[in-house]
Amino acid sequence: MSVRTAAAIAVVAGVVTTLLPLSATAASAAPAADDHAVLRTEMGTPVPSGPLTRGGATETFDLTVKNPTGKAVEYKPWMLLDPKGPSLLDDDDVVFKVEAVDAPATKSSIGQQDGGWQGTFSPSAKDDYAGFDIPANGKMTWKVTIGLGANYPTNNGDFNLTATSCNNSVAPGGSDSHLFKVDPQTKTGELKTWFKQVSSGKDGQEQRAYLDLNHQATGDGTFGTALATALSLSHPGEQEADFRLQALIDGRWQDLEAKDSRYELPRIAKGFGAASGVHTQPLRLSLGKNSKLTKRTTITMEAEVRQAEGNTWPLMTVPVKFPLVPITEPAPTEPTANPTTPTTTTPSPTPTPSSAVQQAVATTTGNSNVTTTGSSTGSLAATGAGSSTGLYAGLAAALVALGAAAAWLGRRRRRTNA
Repeated sequence: MSVRTAAAIAVVAGVVTTLLPLSATAASAAPAADDHAVLRTEMGTPVPSGPLTRGGATETFDLTVKNPTGKAVEYKPWMLLDPKGPSLLDDDDVVFKVEAVDAPATKSSIGQQDGGWQGTFSPSAKDDYAGFDIPANGKMTWKVTIGLGANYPTNNGDFNLTATSCNNSVAPGGSDSHLFKVDPQTKTGELKTWFKQVSSGKDGQEQRAYLDLNHQATGDGTFGTALATALSLSHPGEQEADFRLQALIDGRWQDLEAKDSRYELPRIAKGFGAASGVHTQPLRLSLGKNSKLTKRTTITMEAEVRQAEGNTWPLMTVPVKFPLVPITEPAPTEPTANPTTPTTTTPSPTPTPSSAVQQAVATTTGNSNVTTTGSSTGSLAATGAGSSTGLYAGLAAALVALGAAAAWLGRRRRRTNA
């Protein structure tokens, strides 16, 4: 039995609320008394034997529930399916049907619990999710049919099916299970998601953090639906952060708007698999002008990945922590002239606005590293004033010297003529 199935059974009494309606939850939410956890389930060999195929023939087995005690015990059936592979199952991905053999007339249904597929059945004459009273020292038997829907995910493989109860009436260790093989056999993999912090620092007057969010699938097959990712941001304390989150989409940085405190990223298209390689979404984050944060703060960004359609229970949640500094305003320039010495100003040419903008845009677009962008801005300032001052001062000195030489030659000619 897998860890997921074992954990589900261990908390069976408290996790039925998603599946069961409110009318049934109150009756079944509380665990049964220890002396009621006495039933045992037995699953017969499926017929015909062999692997299941997508959209192919179904298999049938007998499910028998035995009560070894001297009093009747209520049994609320719960069939838990634990697939191998990264995709979550929709209701129609697995065929499920139950018929009574030695039991009251029965109806069956399919549901989901915490993203997992599950089958239930109950007496036809009673409400959904009602139980069966297994008589003292008696048993009941049903015929269960199982198969694969045509859209069973290609990146999922074999699965375990466990027969237990959602009212904790099956004894510990008393739940039987069966491994169903799936043809063709596939190498099942997983979906990996991780953050990589690229850089953090001052970009112009803003303090920005640059991160890459990466997705990678392993194993055979692909996801049958698009993958959606939602980001959430948090920080210690109660101050307003005024986050400004942007994603690099179609070659340009675009603002992401929060809906219910979540930022939706562009979806990864249907068919994402190992052959797709690593999908990277560049992100950058800064604090807006309305931020009440006044010092360096640790920010937590969390990515929740899910299938965009059908069973949208989260596949995984991945966090990352990084520091961020509030916006800094440029410091005022203080006069530094010596009051005893007259201050002289040497005129210097100023670069045209168009050349400065083009250089800044080219640097920012070509490299998102904020240190490169910052040094580019500095070089523009130096080129605009400081480096040309010496050049023009030298030209002025040369002109003065040339004038003096012309005057000297004039005086020399006058003396010679005299």
